[in-house]
Amino acid sequence: MVKWTAELVAERFSEAVQTADRLPPVRVQGYFNCWPDIQRMAWEKLGAEPRVYRFPPEPAAIDRMHETMRWVQWLEIEQRHLVWMRAKRYSWRDITIHFACDRTTAWRRWQKALEVVATRLNQECLSGSAVASSTISRGNSTT
Repeated sequence: MVKWTAELVAERFSEAVQTADRLPPVRVQGYFNCWPDIQRMAWEKLGAEPRVYRFPPEPAAIDRMHETMRWVQWLEIEQRHLVWMRAKRYSWRDITIHFACDRTTAWRRWQKALEVVATRLNQECLSGSAVASSTISRGNSTT
C-alpha cells in the first residue's frame, strides 16, 4: 500500500497534464471534400509550419489521468485552478498575478491543496483495505 504524500500527488497531476496534452485534439467534423490533397513543391513547404506529431498516451496513463481528475472534486474552485496551473508549469509569478497574492502565500495554498488530496487518498486506502480484509475474513470463515 502506497502512502500518499503531497509530492506524489503533485507528480500525478503533472502526469495528468502531460497525458491530456498527448490526447488527439477534439474537432468538429465540419465540411470535407473528396478531392485529393494538393502536392506541394519543396520550395512551397519552406514557409509552412512544421507538423506536430504526438504519440498517443498509453491506456494506463489515460486511466491514471481520469483518476486524477476525480481528485479535483475534493478541492475548492480556487484550489483547483491553483493545482492545475502549477501542474501545467505556470511560473509562480503568473500564479501570484492570477490570484493576487504573494509567492509564499500561493505556495502554501498549493501545498495545502495537495495535502487535502493526499489525506483523502490515504483515508480511502485505509477504508478500502479494511473493507477488503473484512470481506476476505468473512469469506474464509464461511468455508
